[in-house]
Amino acid sequence: MAFNYSDLLAVSPILFLTVFSLVLLVVDAAFKKSVNLVYWLTIVGLIVSGILTINTFATSGIAFNGMVFTGRFPGFFEIVFVSSAVLSILLSRPYLERAGLDHGEFYSLIVFATVGMMVMASARDLMVLFLGLELMSLSLYVLAGYVRRDPKSNEASLKYFLLGAFATGFLLYGISLVYGASGTTNLAEILDKFSSISANPLLWIGSALILIGLSFKISAFPFHMWVPDVYEGSPTTVSGFMSTGSKAAAFSALVLVFSYSVHPNWQLQQVIAYLAALTMVLGNLVALVQQNIKRMLAYSSIAHAGYALVGIASANSLGRTGVLYYMLAYTFMQIGAFGVVSVLERRDGKYLKVSDYEGLAKSHPFIAALMALFMFSLAGLPPFAGFFGKYYLFASAVTANLTWLAIVGVLASVVSVYFYVNVVVNMYFKDESSVADETAPGSPVIISRAGGLALVIAAIAVLELGLTPGYIVSLTSKLF
Repeated sequence: MAFNYSDLLAVSPILFLTVFSLVLLVVDAAFKKSVNLVYWLTIVGLIVSGILTINTFATSGIAFNGMVFTGRFPGFFEIVFVSSAVLSILLSRPYLERAGLDHGEFYSLIVFATVGMMVMASARDLMVLFLGLELMSLSLYVLAGYVRRDPKSNEASLKYFLLGAFATGFLLYGISLVYGASGTTNLAEILDKFSSISANPLLWIGSALILIGLSFKISAFPFHMWVPDVYEGSPTTVSGFMSTGSKAAAFSALVLVFSYSVHPNWQLQQVIAYLAALTMVLGNLVALVQQNIKRMLAYSSIAHAGYALVGIASANSLGRTGVLYYMLAYTFMQIGAFGVVSVLERRDGKYLKVSDYEGLAKSHPFIAALMALFMFSLAGLPPFAGFFGKYYLFASAVTANLTWLAIVGVLASVVSVYFYVNVVVNMYFKDESSVADETAPGSPVIISRAGGLALVIAAIAVLELGLTPGYIVSLTSKLF
């Protein structure tokens, strides 16, 4: 394999963050009471990685003997991952301090997971994809069980680990079958050989198994059963990071594998289309009856995976653009929603039920306004980012002669309005005695500067992406 320093420059965001994550471990181990230092170093390191990504954005190409993509496509997703990580860390510090769990390894694990996501988005080879996915997954398994004394957190980590390992088996076996059919794991070489190997059943069986493995990561039906328990048991800010960063990473892999290395195939489109339809319907219907807000957001996350799968099923340029735009918009509105929950949540379980939000607009109007904004955007109401994301995805389905799928998506979105708006109704139109009185000891909610900044950034991003979607759409159309 030829090696040159231009390859290192091309992957400098990943390389920098990898070295930086190891430095964080050393700093945390070498200095006593280094949590504050590690916290600030992590934020600075992620921002530097984002700046490096912007600097390498225009130099699209390949590196390391064609195993890695560089430039625009991975760069776009790297910005999404860094944004998710920074906002999650800003929200996590006060959350962890309240729980007495503010330790340096938490921030190192966030960075390790982010590196894995970046590797996945840069993968031009299936083995590189696998390495990135495992680095991300192992970090998230630990983060899910971070609250070691909480049985629910332990359960979340164990379930995520066992089912994740099972899904990894599908992925690896699929990669081996694709290798058996094509003689390579390089996506570009598979694409070159596609006409000669398309009749080989091993290729399609392997592709199906890879789809199963990635469907677990995006929580698509019927590989979604782990999601509500894991999201409920994990620290709330980890749930937000998990539901955005890891989902975006898995969708970057889906775009690369099923829109790049495999030619659009009507049978494959139909399989993904039915997967998308079932995921949208199940996620929204089950979310209707959830009383725990974290479980409601978990099933909502399943439904949003279904929406994004519509763009994969469409297998056209508008679908790919819709997936990228939606992943960016979804990151901010989902991080924002989980962020509000993390700010309000108390150790006695307060503000984990939807009914706990009754009268919130009177006691905490700023928090209620932010939550309402995120709920409206997740519901897909204009002029917020969620509306335009769904519009581009459903339009891509119509363009691909999958009009029935667009209709299912619209109907599922209508159903979702109920449980999202129900939160807003509880905050603004109900005033029950269950709402904490601000005069009671310990009941007032104090937003830290870091947490408030993260929520405001997420809210501004949701509004900006909704008011000026054309800029991001024109940008994403140039990534391929």
